[in-house]
Amino acid sequence: MLRGFSLGRARRFSEYLKNMAPGVFLQELYNQPGVIGAICPSSRYLARQMARQLPIHDDGLIIELGGGTGAITQALLNHGVAPERLKVIEYSSVFVQRLRQRFPDVDVIHGSAADLSQLLPSNVKIGAIVSSLPLCSLPGPITEAILQQWKLLLHDGGVAIQFTYNLRQPKWRRQIQANQTNSKVVWANLPPANITTFSFKTAKLHHITNECP
Repeated sequence: MLRGFSLGRARRFSEYLKNMAPGVFLQELYNQPGVIGAICPSSRYLARQMARQLPIHDDGLIIELGGGTGAITQALLNHGVAPERLKVIEYSSVFVQRLRQRFPDVDVIHGSAADLSQLLPSNVKIGAIVSSLPLCSLPGPITEAILQQWKLLLHDGGVAIQFTYNLRQPKWRRQIQANQTNSKVVWANLPPANITTFSFKTAKLHHITNECP
C-alpha cells in the first residue's frame, strides 16, 4: 500500500513538473542541452531589459529568436509591442506548443533561426531581432548561418539584441560584422547576463576579434 501511494505521488509530481514552465524547461534542457544552452529560464529582469533595448517609434516587425518558456515574449508585449508585430521563432516543438497556448494572438513559428529569411514574409521591414539563442554553445556553422541571416535582414536598418552569459567577449562576436551600439549587464539573473545591441546599418563594418577564454 505504501509503495502504491509513493508511486502515485511520484506520478502526480512528474505531471506537475510537465505542466509548469520551469519543468518543461528542464525537460527540454535534458533532451536538447546544446539547443537550450542555459540552466534555467530567463528572469523577468533580463526579459524586461531585453525589451527596453527596442528602437523607439519603429513600425517594423519584431522577431524573437528562441521563445522558450515565453518570459521575453511576455516582456515584449508588456513593453508595448502589438501582438501582430511580433513573430517568435522556436526550434523546440514542445516550447512551440506551449507558446501558442500562452500567446494565441502571436505568430509562433516552428523552425530554425538559421533559416530565418525563409520563415518570414518577403519584403517586410524588420525593426529588431531579439535573440535568446545560445550562440556560444551552438555548432560554429549554425551560429555563422544565424548571424548571416541577421545581416541579410537588417542591412537597411533595425537592430539585433542578443544576451549571453559570457561577460567577456564570446567568440561569435568575431563573426557578427556589425557595430555594437549598447551593452548592459543584468546581474539579477541566474547566471548574470550581458545584453548587447548591434546595428547593421552602417556601410563600413568592423570585426571584433576577441574570443572566449
